[in-house]
Amino acid sequence: MSDTILGRLIGGPLDTQIIPLDAATLDAIDDELVLPWEQGQLIYRRAGDAENTGEHDGPTTVPYRFDAEL
Repeated sequence: MSDTILGRLIGGPLDTQIIPLDAATLDAIDDELVLPWEQGQLIYRRAGDAENTGEHDGPTTVPYRFDAEL
């Protein structure tokens, strides 16, 4: 697994965005992301297993699906 773990956002205002996650291992990945947005926050929830977890296949990516805007 690469040192970088990324979140791939699906749906909502940030659809298709890739963001770095503040975690060093897959065990430290949160099931929910709360992201600032204009006058509120966006909620994205983990939506599947991590991809690219091998030694030489690029950064590990975890999918998150849009859930709500607060």
